Amino acid sequence: MKQRIARLALGTLIGLVFLALVALGIWQVERRSWKLALIAQVEQRLQAPPVAAPGPRAWPGIDADDVYTRVVAQGRYRPASDTFVQASTAMGAGYWVLTPLDTGTFTLLVNRGFVPPALRGKVSPPQGEVTVTGLLRLSEPNGGFLRSNDARADRWYSRDVAAIAAKRGLTNVAPYLIDASEPRSGWPRGGLTVVTFRNNHLSYAFTWFGLAAGLLVMVAVARRWGKEPRQGPDDA
Repeated sequence: MKQRIARLALGTLIGLVFLALVALGIWQVERRSWKLALIAQVEQRLQAPPVAAPGPRAWPGIDADDVYTRVVAQGRYRPASDTFVQASTAMGAGYWVLTPLDTGTFTLLVNRGFVPPALRGKVSPPQGEVTVTGLLRLSEPNGGFLRSNDARADRWYSRDVAAIAAKRGLTNVAPYLIDASEPRSGWPRGGLTVVTFRNNHLSYAFTWFGLAAGLLVMVAVARRWGKEPRQGPDDA
């Protein structure tokens, strides 16, 4: 009786593990479909003509579905209001230069581009009316990896729009920022936004399905081995 119960429990456990592995494989297939749709959607946005940058009241519900939308804004940069956010790019370590752009109706944070550490504080924005075209990006309120923003010390590891606006005394600020997309030979260096999405879901799916198949093979071998007659000392 105890042996039968033990076998039943073992069979139930193996069945649950098999179902869990298959479920994980199916989930990865579904994630792959979602990721491919996302990539196609973003590529379509990158090819679309820019739309007017919306103000905080016109577009309050900005979320991940709006990221990488091409937008254009006109206005004047606010002088002596740059914020330097630590960055790691293909050009090395340095800073993103975020500058408030006064559009006349609202203020918009613009990531004017990347500068190396030696140029921090030495890249004043252009004067007069400017037109900025770039990619809409979400605010990053949670700081960097294992590092929190320190507004009091003006030390930034992520592009937290609300915190930077409060530090600079800005009002009526759009709840997003723009990555300037115009490549430049000077500094700050724009056009460095990396638009890539990891898509390893198919290999993950094969892994889970492979483990499920391997489990079935192991069970079949174990059952076959258990049914084979064993030779005792007298049978030799």
